[in-house]
Amino acid sequence: MNTGSIVCGGACLLFLLLAFIFTVLKEKSVMLISGFNTLPKEKRELYDKEKLSKDYRNIVLIWAVIQGTGAILAYYISQYIAIVAFIIWFIVFFKDVHLDEEKAFGKYRK
Repeated sequence: MNTGSIVCGGACLLFLLLAFIFTVLKEKSVMLISGFNTLPKEKRELYDKEKLSKDYRNIVLIWAVIQGTGAILAYYISQYIAIVAFIIWFIVFFKDVHLDEEKAFGKYRK
């Protein structure tokens, strides 16, 4: 087993664990979302926590698929494919990062 497949496999397992947490805890899991947990309680009540939880579960599952594919391809083809998997993951990750709370959570307002 090469380093690339181990690293991508570990990231995949971490993301699957996060997706499981979002699935099991449902609305309570939104406190794990960066930025949402720092909002005052009265502002948090303005958002649809169920939809927020489902969307973030799906986002984390996409990350798991990217890393899982990277792990499999790194194992069978070349460990350098793991680098490509992490580059793709970074692009997808930073596409969803917003510093403004309205951009980050605006579509989840009730």
